[in-house]
Formats: sequence, C-alpha cells, structure tokens
Amino acid sequence: MAKKDSLQFSKKIFVLDTSVILYDHDAVSNFQEHDVAVPALVLEELDNFKSGNDTRNFEARNFIRIIDKASTNNLLNKWFKLNKQSLGRFKIQIEELPSQQNAETLFSYGKFDNRILNAALVLKEENPTHKVILVSKDICLRLKAKALGLYAEDYETGKVKNVEELYSGKTVLNNFDPLIFEQLKKMQVLDVAELDLPYKDSNHFYVLKSKRKEIAAFYNVNDRTLKHVNGHGIFGVKPRNAEQSFAIEALLNPAIKLVTIQGNAGTGKTLLALASALEQRRDYRQIYITRPIVPLSNKDIGFLPGDVKSKVDPYMAPIWDNLKFIREQFANDEKTQLKIDELVKTEKIEIAPLAFIRGRTLNKIFFIIDEAQNLTPHEIKTIISRAGEDTKIVFTGDIYQIDTPYLDSESNGLSYLIENAKNHALYAHVTLQKGERSELANLATELL
Repeated sequence: MAKKDSLQFSKKIFVLDTSVILYDHDAVSNFQEHDVAVPALVLEELDNFKSGNDTRNFEARNFIRIIDKASTNNLLNKWFKLNKQSLGRFKIQIEELPSQQNAETLFSYGKFDNRILNAALVLKEENPTHKVILVSKDICLRLKAKALGLYAEDYETGKVKNVEELYSGKTVLNNFDPLIFEQLKKMQVLDVAELDLPYKDSNHFYVLKSKRKEIAAFYNVNDRTLKHVNGHGIFGVKPRNAEQSFAIEALLNPAIKLVTIQGNAGTGKTLLALASALEQRRDYRQIYITRPIVPLSNKDIGFLPGDVKSKVDPYMAPIWDNLKFIREQFANDEKTQLKIDELVKTEKIEIAPLAFIRGRTLNKIFFIIDEAQNLTPHEIKTIISRAGEDTKIVFTGDIYQIDTPYLDSESNGLSYLIENAKNHALYAHVTLQKGERSELANLATELL
C-alpha cells in the first residue's frame, strides 16, 4: 500500500492547523522537501493568541514573525520558499469552498475547525498529484478529516516513541559480587572502570543485590565511580524507599545541574525537590517553585474573581501544601519554622505561576518546575536555555497525567527531556513508583 501511494503522489502538501503552531512555532520548517500550507483562518486564530505571557502566546507571536519576515518579497497566497534553506514551499490557503464535499454542510456552519477542513479539501482538489495531509494535535479534527477522505496525522516532531520503555534512571542488578557491597560501605566511593554495568554513559542509579544483601548505589559518569547511597534525610524529610533516596542524591549533587523526577501522584516528587532546595538554601540566591497554569474547564484565569494573587493561588495550592508539610516537621523547633516563614516573606522562596517568572534572571537559582508534563518540548528547551551560572533546574511531573488538550504521554516536554538528556553528564533522572502519601491513596492508584 505504501508503495502504491508513493507512485500515485509525486509530493505531499501538509496542512497545519492552529494547534500545531501553538505547540511548535517552527513547525513549518520540519517537513523536509514537502510543501506546507496554513489556512488563512489559522492566522485569524493566532491573532487572538498573540497577546499574553502563556506558552501559546509566545508560539503565536514567533510564528507570525517568521511569516512576516518571509513574506517581505512574496505574496502569501502564492507558493514560495520561506528561506534559502527551504526544500519545500509555503503558502497561506485563502480559498475554503470546495466544489465537492463541504465540511460545514456535513458537520456544522461557522465552526473554525470545519472551515480549516474545507481549506484542506480545496488544496486536495487543486493538487490532484499531491498527497494532502492535515496535521493537527486535535484528535477529533483528525477523525473528521478522515471521515471526509482526507489523510490526517499528529505532529510527530518532539514525540517520544515507546514511552512505556522511557528511561527510568534506575537498574536492578541481581547476583552481584558481595565483595563490592563491603567495599562500597567502607570506601563510600568505588572506582568501577572495569566493572560491567549498563548505562555507563549516564549518571545512573542501581540497586545491587546478592543472595542475602542489597545496596543502593549511584554511578557518576564524570569520574566513573560508584557511590553508596545511604538514604539520609533532608530538612525534616526522610526517604521511604530506594527511589526517593536516589532523588535526594541527584538533587543534592552540585555537579548535576538538571534533574527530572517522574512519578504518579503521591510519590513525593515535589516534596523531595522542595526539601532539597531548603537544605541547600545558602548555596543559592533564590528558590523558585513554579508550575504552568492549566485552567480548569478550559477557562482562562481571567474569569476567576479577585486580584492576580486570588486568581493564581488555587493553582499554586499543592506547592504551598508541601511547604506547610515541611514546616510541620519542625513543630518542636520554632527557630526553623520562623526561618521558613522569613524565607517566604523576603521572597528567598518564591512560589508563582510559570508565566509570571518569564524574563527573570536565572543566576544562582534553585528552580523547580512542577507539573512539567503540561509543558511542550519547546517550552522545556526555552526554560533550560535561560539558566545562568550556578543555577539548578528540577522538573517534576507525571507523564500519564496530562491536563492540556493537545499533549499526551509521548508529546509532552517532560518525556521529551528524559529521552533526550539521559546521556548528558549534567543530568540525572529518577522515576518514583511507590506512592507514599497514604495506603488509601495507593489503593486509588493501584485499583481504580
């Protein structure tokens, strides 16, 4: 079938909808030698997104700038090359009244999605030798396109394949030499250049097992040594399993500048990140804890009553809850409790939505981004690229708990980062699997 398609269609025309551009403003450059068309209605939608500090606002503005620059000597409704490096052509598709099928007649009039479908149908009629493919992050739009006889697919750039096999950061090795156990406990750090270990190109965690013993260890890719992970607590928080001990090791290691912690709700991701930041508070100018705002019921926070603080507090509540939990561990230590309060009051600790921190200087900052699975790969890249000297960035999240409509476990920024950073010497990752919130919470995770 694939061979028949290649003979029937000499080239492809990819039609991008708004969701693709809001996901990646540079999407028009990622289709190799094939042509790319954007329906005129998409420009209208992007115009509604161009103002604001959210990710989609930045993507909309950047795309508009790209097209504006490329159109200096070109008419947008005619095919042209975006730049000298482009192998394919680009145009804005104006016509959206196909002579055969009409998506508005079949589905409903006035809906933007159906007009975008009509623009793709016109391109199909005008280019019978081309394979016209609608590219969208919207599953329903893709289904409607296929119902009309249009090819349709998701935007694949940035997607991680086989997410079930995503790098976990940990390996269990059975039947390990018991002599290594004693050496690790005595020396703490062991040169293992000749030892046969998987993942020797990454900062990696191991659970080493013999018949009677078990030990947790961290492999440092920079000096190729194996270190005993002893599971000590930090700032009133004690690890309850090996994975939490691994997370603490990565979070406290000054040589590791980028950490990701992935896991289900209740595994302790945010709590461990926050406790480690407090433990190292003297080493950093400021602690930022943030998360992207994903409005409930798809309504913008502007619909909520009150001032800015009142609008965003509900979204930041889980972070404040974690800080409150840490504070409660020092119920008999008033001095430490007052110190935590002072850190908040003087903004040494700042808890704010991600959009509110844009443009801030990230020098000597311990920067925690919670719910990172709701970020796009491009936003993850943007955050990391702004890190200054002596800054540490920690991303936490659950790749299976996506709250945004056009992301999934394969296309979200957290999965993308874990897959692409795993062999970097500045990076470490830990997947937390066991819920430690309560037995009742574990029941929900396991059975429901």
